[in-house]
Amino acid sequence: MDVTLHLAQEPEADELLGRSPLAALVGMLLDQQVPMEWAFAGPHTIARRLNADDLDAHEIAAYDPDAFAALLSTKPAVHRYPGSMAKRIQQLCAYLVEHYDGDPTALWEGAESGKELQRRLNDLPGFGKQKSQIFLALLGKQLGVRPSGWREAAGPYGEPDAYRSVADITGPESLQRVRAHKQQLKAAKASGG
Repeated sequence: MDVTLHLAQEPEADELLGRSPLAALVGMLLDQQVPMEWAFAGPHTIARRLNADDLDAHEIAAYDPDAFAALLSTKPAVHRYPGSMAKRIQQLCAYLVEHYDGDPTALWEGAESGKELQRRLNDLPGFGKQKSQIFLALLGKQLGVRPSGWREAAGPYGEPDAYRSVADITGPESLQRVRAHKQQLKAAKASGG
């Protein structure tokens, strides 16, 4: 994995996301109840605070939970809820260590179908169906991970030429299109449609 992503809208943070499968997973985990750019900048902030150039699942899983929560809480905080997100990140890393020897690429390497990969993603702590489908779409659309049936398994997020989620953001223009789509959904929901 070594591509250019534009999710944090910060060159150094996006560079880490593009080369580090764990950073991309952690960014996806953080992507709730905060602006997308804040969530996807989080892995870079965590790596910097760990004095590392990448995240390591073994190190994070073994980190003292109180110290890790403090690391995420230091201002500026990594997330609106740094304590609970620190716990979730450690749970995610512990799961990766236990099931994939700490290697997030093992999640998708060897997945024989999009459906299998979607199930594997859905098994991750903090990943529900929607988050799993969005990450699967990101893998397929931008990171070249395309087991058979990946678009179908990603649901509406896998549709080509869609602007629904982080999977579709390749720069400032597509970011605005995704935001416009989300505003339309919000407006339709508010009007009962």
